[in-house]
Amino acid sequence: MRSKSVEVVPYSYTWAESYELIKAELLAAVGDFILGIEHVGSTAVEGLSAKPCIDIDIIIEDYSMLDTVINQLATIGYVHEGDLGIKDREAFKYTNKPHLENHHLYVCPKSSNELHRHITFRNYLKTHPEAVVKYSKIKEEAAKLFPNDIDQYIAYKTPCIEELYAACGLL
Repeated sequence: MRSKSVEVVPYSYTWAESYELIKAELLAAVGDFILGIEHVGSTAVEGLSAKPCIDIDIIIEDYSMLDTVINQLATIGYVHEGDLGIKDREAFKYTNKPHLENHHLYVCPKSSNELHRHITFRNYLKTHPEAVVKYSKIKEEAAKLFPNDIDQYIAYKTPCIEELYAACGLL
């Protein structure tokens, strides 16, 4: 059991603003080497309850650009962590960014299945308010039931996620 605490809060309009601030800093460092930057995850969907952490995918053409992007991100305090077991999604950690909202940063080639999943799921939720209500409720319940167990929190949400994935063509 990983004893990471779980906090799920109601949607905040500040998340979109926070994303834009992070994006601006990223673009200044890597804008010449990437195809785009996407706000993904629950904080990207208006009305969706979420853990207060912005998920961001930087999109590159292919892995030939990865070393350049790693080096450029290093100049602004990001450290490459590898794929952390998820193919075609490179994770980055950071320290000393108190001016930015807590965030997860990933770099994905445009052909990445993980990138496709992130964008498809986000876009589905943005256009299906009933799914947002249902998923928010499940996430809030899971956080209340398992406030100190991220694995159980994830397990509790999984049936709902799988149902939503099937609805948007991911399963």
